[in-house]
Amino acid sequence: MTLEDLVEKFVLAKNDKPSDVNELLDFLQKDYVNGNLPIQLYRKLFRELDSQGAVKPFYSQEEILYG
Repeated sequence: MTLEDLVEKFVLAKNDKPSDVNELLDFLQKDYVNGNLPIQLYRKLFRELDSQGAVKPFYSQEEILYG
């Protein structure tokens, strides 16, 4: 799977294009956590998104516990 394939998968799932690389990273991470991607592919795509400036969101402990 390439980054272009990931964008296509995002568009098919959301019926919209990702607004930025961070949104695509979130989608990638959810796909991995749900068991749809092997770790090697996740790491490859993560590195590509990271090189384009994607960052993981910061969540405080309270946001994690209480939403």
